[in-house]
Amino acid sequence: MWYTGQFYALFFLIITLKLGYIPAYVLIGLSLIIGTPFFIFFGWLSDRIGRLKIILAGCLIAAVTYFPLFAGLTHYVNPDLEAFAQKNPITLTADASTCKVHIFVTAFTKFSACDRAKDFITKLGLSFTTQDAPGAADKVDLAIGSAKVSGFNADAWNAAFLEAGYPNLRKDAGSGKIVAKPADTNNVNWVMTEIMLVIMVIYVTMVYGPIAAFLVEMFPTKIRYTSMSLPYHIGNGWFGGMLPLLATAFVAGYGDIYFGLWYPIGVAVMTFIIGLIFLRDTRTVDIVTGSGVQTQSAGA
Repeated sequence: MWYTGQFYALFFLIITLKLGYIPAYVLIGLSLIIGTPFFIFFGWLSDRIGRLKIILAGCLIAAVTYFPLFAGLTHYVNPDLEAFAQKNPITLTADASTCKVHIFVTAFTKFSACDRAKDFITKLGLSFTTQDAPGAADKVDLAIGSAKVSGFNADAWNAAFLEAGYPNLRKDAGSGKIVAKPADTNNVNWVMTEIMLVIMVIYVTMVYGPIAAFLVEMFPTKIRYTSMSLPYHIGNGWFGGMLPLLATAFVAGYGDIYFGLWYPIGVAVMTFIIGLIFLRDTRTVDIVTGSGVQTQSAGA
């Protein structure tokens, strides 16, 4: 949830919605400043009503609302892009067997024309559908509304998108080349965008405010360091650190700019279910001995 509310939201603003670096970082930084007091608030609240219910509530609410929140970012940050996507359905026609989902990319990774085409469109911040054309080998055709382009060629596809009215490309007056154009900041609803980013930070604070006390109280001192440190860093390093990589691969592979959200949603739901079934609250536990867990569990 931390990586989603901060890093993935930042990448989404810059890469998908074409907002400039400075306004994107200012928005994210401001959301952190506004949200920081909630770390203290939820830590304080967990002393009174329990840690676990706040953590699990944060996971569940986030899982339910991530899709509408990110769709809202699209609407309020780049309404021109949203309008273009609604008016111009995009279809790729390619041999599905040549289209792969590439997660761990190395110098030896081979990309088909279909792979390059999918990457090209998702970097424009657009979703698309794919039609299978068995036996088409390494050929990919593009349809933007009623306009069609045969074969993958970045320059030709840029020209086709520009002609179709895509708002984040322009022709450079000097070179005549088609270049990227950032989102029009005059059309950004700054207040609503910031509200949505702050909401995602509040989800983070619901988990992180109580989590230090919760983890300390979960284990007696004899095994605490290994018991909490090992899974905590696996969770952050692997589950959290893999988010940008997996989300980007899922978006390109499945042709939906929101598809990457299924990864953090899946982890949040998994956390909620496992926590609900196997964990008990710890706020009354003696942090030296770890006693109190069984008594509270039996009482629950």
